[in-house]
Amino acid sequence: MSWKEEVDGILRRRELALSHGGKEAVEEQHARGRLAVRERIEGLIDRDSFHEHGQLAGQSEVDDQGNLIDFTPSNTVVGTGRIDGRRVVVCGDDFTIRGAAYSAVGLKKGQYADQLSVQRRLPLVRLLDSGGASIAGARGTKGRSGYDMTAVSPMNLLCVDALAQVPVVSAALGPVAGFSAARLVASHFSVMTRDTSQILTGGPVLVERAIGQTTSKEDLGGSQVHGLSGVVDNVADSERDVWRQIRTFLSFLPGNVWEPPPVIESSDPANRQEEELLSIIPENRRRAYKVRRVIELIVDHGSFFEKTTGYGRSQVTGFARMNGHPVGILANDCYFDGGSMTAAAAQKVRRFVELCDTFHLPVVSLVDQPGFMIGEAAERAGTIRYGMEAMFAATQTTVPWVAVLMRKAFGVAAGVHLGPGATVFAWPSAESGALPVEGGVALAYRREIETADDPIAKRRLLEDEMSAAQSVFPRAEEFGVHDLIDPRETRPALCDWLEEVIPQLSARSGPRRYTVRP
Repeated sequence: MSWKEEVDGILRRRELALSHGGKEAVEEQHARGRLAVRERIEGLIDRDSFHEHGQLAGQSEVDDQGNLIDFTPSNTVVGTGRIDGRRVVVCGDDFTIRGAAYSAVGLKKGQYADQLSVQRRLPLVRLLDSGGASIAGARGTKGRSGYDMTAVSPMNLLCVDALAQVPVVSAALGPVAGFSAARLVASHFSVMTRDTSQILTGGPVLVERAIGQTTSKEDLGGSQVHGLSGVVDNVADSERDVWRQIRTFLSFLPGNVWEPPPVIESSDPANRQEEELLSIIPENRRRAYKVRRVIELIVDHGSFFEKTTGYGRSQVTGFARMNGHPVGILANDCYFDGGSMTAAAAQKVRRFVELCDTFHLPVVSLVDQPGFMIGEAAERAGTIRYGMEAMFAATQTTVPWVAVLMRKAFGVAAGVHLGPGATVFAWPSAESGALPVEGGVALAYRREIETADDPIAKRRLLEDEMSAAQSVFPRAEEFGVHDLIDPRETRPALCDWLEEVIPQLSARSGPRRYTVRP
């Protein structure tokens, strides 16, 4: 007896699975400016490292004698591979099969990807290109409404577990709607292609029918919308750029919450001092400067990777290396809202510090914080609530923090930049207090200014006096900061600090837990 006939059936199904839709379907995908799912996987992972799971999941067609006529694979491809030598789980939508509308088997495979990443403690990468579900349901059965929602979806539970335990990355590479859009945002890092992807809670047809609004996929959810909305962290110029960003993001993180962050050899001297830092902060406190240049000058050369660039733009978040060690970078960008903490910026900061805390990355905070954003729009946005949520998030972290007070550190918002037990360095340009000079003088000395012979001169005189009172030198003398440093000494000071705190990270392991927040 031989099982050759059955083995031949396996081989035939594999051939059909790989060739389903044929060259024409792949060319149609290319004509849309998008790659096929297996091309995407090959572009992302290390060469020849992909091991597919469930290749024979799908629907076979046989004749009356039981002979195989055709085989349609599921439109979800799942497996493991390596990125820069480290193993990951990859799950990709195959748009060439029913537009990647989720089938029963496809949903099982998506659920399996989350489950596998949790069980194996491996990072999870989702490559999304799907219109989501169909009104006919996962089985595409006419006359059926879809799902029986009598219990919490196992996929939702697994998604929560994955976020708590392993790095989760999602990429929007085409239309990503409904359920798949929800999976996209349930990630530690999300990225979309600039010209070929859209992210939609509901597509144009659904929108027009439900609320009478005529629109397009691009106007609803193109990169010009979600690159600024906070739905995705970053926008990529091409799918190749997506692979670069995913690889870079994962390079800073451990494979799971039980491992330390990866350290690499650095050729950049830890004691490097940059003359440019001595004059980078303008003497005029109203003048702006480029904080990203400050970051570039103090971190390992070329290592800064910014995250969530277009959202909450008064705050800068990203990763970098200091002497080869990964760190989270938090800074204020005074070109946007003066660097103040807006509602959107606070939400961005909250997500970022939680990410650093989850994966054991020390936080380096470069502080030029004038306070919470004020005004009618800020009040309508609920700024104070989101701001306090961000402060709770920072306060509840357990990773080491270091803060460099470069210029302003005012009000409650300054506390968002100071995790518990933070080491605080200050530059001579630093100033701090309950309120910024201009606002504090206007509030406290309003009547005195109004009754002066020259109100403008009086206000400037009072501002100069207040500014001198907020100097960092008296605070350093009272040990209000841990050290007052020459700005050129910043990189050496941070690298020395990092060497001191690294042993703290070895005791950290497992998922984080937090209390209720505002």
